[in-house]
Amino acid sequence: MPIDTYFTDMFAAWEQATAQVPAEERGAMVGGFIDQYTAEAKPVDTTGIAVEDSAIDGPHGPIPVRTYRPSGPVSAALVWAHGGGFLAGDLDMLEGHMVSAELARRAGAAVVSVDYRLAGDGIRHPVPIDDLHAAWLWWSGQDAFGDVPIAIGGASAGGALATSVAMRVRDRGERSPDSLLLAYPWAHFPVPVLSASLHAEMEPIPWRFDPLGLEAAVKNYVGRINDLPPDALPGAGRLDGLPPTRIVVSEYDDLRPSAELLERQLAEVGVPVESYLSAGMLHGHLNHPASLPEVGRSLDFLAKALAAS
Repeated sequence: MPIDTYFTDMFAAWEQATAQVPAEERGAMVGGFIDQYTAEAKPVDTTGIAVEDSAIDGPHGPIPVRTYRPSGPVSAALVWAHGGGFLAGDLDMLEGHMVSAELARRAGAAVVSVDYRLAGDGIRHPVPIDDLHAAWLWWSGQDAFGDVPIAIGGASAGGALATSVAMRVRDRGERSPDSLLLAYPWAHFPVPVLSASLHAEMEPIPWRFDPLGLEAAVKNYVGRINDLPPDALPGAGRLDGLPPTRIVVSEYDDLRPSAELLERQLAEVGVPVESYLSAGMLHGHLNHPASLPEVGRSLDFLAKALAAS
């Protein structure tokens, strides 16, 4: 289907807001503009959800976390990682706060959102993975959960981190997640090329992931772009033995080929995998209001997989 009118309206507002701004200065304005455009979605609806900020011990120091517990019985648990290219993002972004609250409500799940250390200022791979791994060991070891299924998941770069943790615990013989929930994951470098037809359909999008920008993000995360560790962008690693996986794919997304290739790779090695194509949506659409119908459908897809894990 065409790009959702929510986004085409946003593009029009962007053009109006930046009409007098030189093209070379617009890039620095994108994040602030999107935050302002999505301000109506804040504060996030946490009705019926107990939200608490705390910190846990990790190998590199304390790790801030935010927990979400539904008022009724807990039927599942989840460790969640926001996206942001390994260099941005926090617990307050909609992709962290809103997604966690909605999955707690929709799936009756106890969710912990992890404020893993971001790459930059001397922090490199595998530090973000180490932080998420520590959160997994802590949350999956909660006696209060009893025998409920426990999943791990994340969005974009957070999806890469979640997959890497699932690979690590498999290799170490630690408790594996019962399911892996991924939203538009960034799993490969270089990213596979878009089809010519999809590339043409995405021309109206004013901000895109260009190859050099992705390269810079990888170099910031790993410190190099050669001989990457197989768990850095986990599509290059061993994927057999991972838990059943559910992938939300954004229709209009420069990283869509990575999500789709990951699905094929998982299927090839016998991992049960199912995907949902979020029609008309851009990369990062879970950073937009839950009231947007397709955002709600994406959340429902993840929630149902979590409840069924």
